Amino acid sequence: MKISVIGCGYLGAVHAAGMASLGHEVVGLDVDTDKIARLQAGKVPFHEPGFDSLLTEQLASGRLEFTTDPSKVAEAEVHFIGVGTPQQKNSKAADLSYVHAATDSLIPYLCEGAVVVGKSTVPVGTARALRSQIQQAQPSAELIWNPEFLREGFAIKDTLTPDRIVYGVADGAEWAAEKLDTIYRSIIDIPTPRLIVNMETAELVKVSANAFLATKISFINAMAEVCEATGGDITELADAIGHDVRIGRRFLNSGLGFGGGCLPKDIRAFHARSLELGLDESLDFLRLMDEINLRRRDRVFAMAEELVGGEGALAGKTVAVWGLSFKPDSDDIRESPALDVAGRLVAAGATVRAYDPAAMQNAIRQVPGLILTESPAEAAEGAEVVVLCTEWREFRELDPEAVITRCPGKRIVDGRNCLDREAWVRAGWTLRSPGRPDLAATE
Repeated sequence: MKISVIGCGYLGAVHAAGMASLGHEVVGLDVDTDKIARLQAGKVPFHEPGFDSLLTEQLASGRLEFTTDPSKVAEAEVHFIGVGTPQQKNSKAADLSYVHAATDSLIPYLCEGAVVVGKSTVPVGTARALRSQIQQAQPSAELIWNPEFLREGFAIKDTLTPDRIVYGVADGAEWAAEKLDTIYRSIIDIPTPRLIVNMETAELVKVSANAFLATKISFINAMAEVCEATGGDITELADAIGHDVRIGRRFLNSGLGFGGGCLPKDIRAFHARSLELGLDESLDFLRLMDEINLRRRDRVFAMAEELVGGEGALAGKTVAVWGLSFKPDSDDIRESPALDVAGRLVAAGATVRAYDPAAMQNAIRQVPGLILTESPAEAAEGAEVVVLCTEWREFRELDPEAVITRCPGKRIVDGRNCLDREAWVRAGWTLRSPGRPDLAATE
């Protein structure tokens, strides 16, 4: 089938290449000329494992192309909208300007019987309004809301073998769902659960899922605060309650908190929408979760400060920061707790030597005071303390004995609770981590 993807950022570019790999003819459309030129040349503008080869293969197949010319989508039968919905600058609400711009640019090129498929994360009520706008211009067209559930680092897997597909379909639009089935046929036949719901439910699925995951993370981080006050161990606590099948162990890792381009802005936008709906009390817990999450950054910064002498002691000290992206296997620094901590260290007067396997060039544009290095060991050179902020595998597997010779302070804050604590202490390190008792090397 001939399809288009409007918006070729992280979501759109991966979706376009993924649909081409299923055998469809795909044109990706975006207004960013530099991004389009890079994608058309097979150059990935972001870090995502495996995407380089997928993009190259699909461009070579002739089934995939990228353009800034909206007229090239005119022959498509199905149009996916995958633009961003960032947080508004002066509000917690979602900025829908890109969604509206994408819809406006698409409407003149809709053929009879065209299906528009929304994948962007939007406040509930958005899809029905867009459907009305589309059908005023092209009465035979239809809109389905088909939320994405991509995890950075696993985007290809989540596109081609998702754990479920959700269609938000209006009454009488079953024919449009059948057309979308044609596109997803090989995915549905895996088999993959396919849920057909109304538009409002489809809009709520993504933000509800993110809110639930953020709740688990915020809960365990709140318990970490209790553990620090009482002498408990948050990792052992999480292991114990995680054996309860009603709770589960996933997303119960305490540490620096969540970030990225989805969870923070989505829970804020969800809360903002609840206020508009007069549901202040129903979703006020989202505001509390956001506060808990932001406090984790304060705590990790304070731990580094305490290890070098207390409040104000970071000025003039050398600090190593391991990790700048919001999560491993990504170069995304949006709402990155790691980069936030690194920036605070710079602002406190520390010389910050940083290393990240993928995000350094993005990070230096936002925090120009960082000194970028080529390895974790080089970052630790001359440091009074190391602060591990992102749980890249490279850091988890480091030999603590090899690194300690570079770090005269022999102190580390494990901001992600991901290191083998006993091994690091045996090697001579003093180690602190959120929600766990301190461990110090003995002479």
